[in-house]
Amino acid sequence: MRIERITSADDERLADYRDLTDVALRRVLEPEGGLYIAESSKVIGRAIAAGHAPRSVLVQEKWLGDAEQILAPHPDVPIYVADAAIAEQLTGYAVHRGALAAMHRPALPPVVDVIADARLIVVLEDIVDHTNVGAIFRAAAGLGADAVLITARCADPLYRRSVRVSMGTVFQVPWTRLPEWREARGILHDAGFHLAALALADDAVPLVVFRERVPGRVALMLGAEGDGLSRAAMAAADTAVVIPMAGGVDSLNVAAASAVALWELRAR
Repeated sequence: MRIERITSADDERLADYRDLTDVALRRVLEPEGGLYIAESSKVIGRAIAAGHAPRSVLVQEKWLGDAEQILAPHPDVPIYVADAAIAEQLTGYAVHRGALAAMHRPALPPVVDVIADARLIVVLEDIVDHTNVGAIFRAAAGLGADAVLITARCADPLYRRSVRVSMGTVFQVPWTRLPEWREARGILHDAGFHLAALALADDAVPLVVFRERVPGRVALMLGAEGDGLSRAAMAAADTAVVIPMAGGVDSLNVAAASAVALWELRAR
C-alpha cells in the first residue's frame, strides 16, 4: 500500500483536491481533467464497487485504516495522509467525513444503451443546483427508477456535493447526458417512452389519474426550480402531469416532487 504523508498544502501531489469549494473552477477541472471527487468512506466504497477507478485518496491519520481497507483492491493507488489544518487549507473547507478520493471519471454511455431495458426513467432539464440533482438520484435509486438522463446544462451528478447528497447512489443508477430536445424526443419515442412533463400547465393531468392510464414505458421530465421546464421540453412532452397541492402552495421543491411522482408511478 502506498502511504505518503503530506506536510504542506502546497504539495503538487494534491492538485486534484485544491479549492473544492470553487464551483466554477471545479466545473472546468473535473470533467475536462477526467476526474471527480468522492467524499466519505461509504461513498468512495460505493464508487469502487461500481467499477470506478481511484487515482488517489486523501485522509487524516485517524481514518487511515478505513482507507487501506477500501483500497485493498487497488494497492498501487497512493493514500495521502495530512492533518486537518492542511486538508482545510487545501480544499477550502473543514474535511470531516473521513476521506476524499480523486476518481477517474468514466466515459458516458450512449442514451440508447442506458434506456435499453428501462421502464421508468427520469429526465432532468437544466437543474443547476447540485443538491437537488443528488437528492433526485437518491429518490430514483430508492423508488425504482431505472435510469436518469440529464441535459447538457444540468449540474454534474459527479460533482462532490451531488455525490454526497445522493449518498453515492449516482454510482448505482445508470445515467448519461441527452442531446437537444429535437433529437432527444425522437430517441425516447423510438424506444417506446411516453414523455410525461411534471409542470403547472393548464392542461396538466393529476398525477394519480395519469398513473391509472399510463402506458408501458415512462420518461418523467423535471425542470429547474422557478423556471420549470422549457418551452422546447413542453413541446416535446406527450402529457403534462401535476401533483395536486393544498394550502395555497403551488408546487414542491423539484427533488421532493420527483420522490412523490416516482412513488406514484412505481405503485402502478
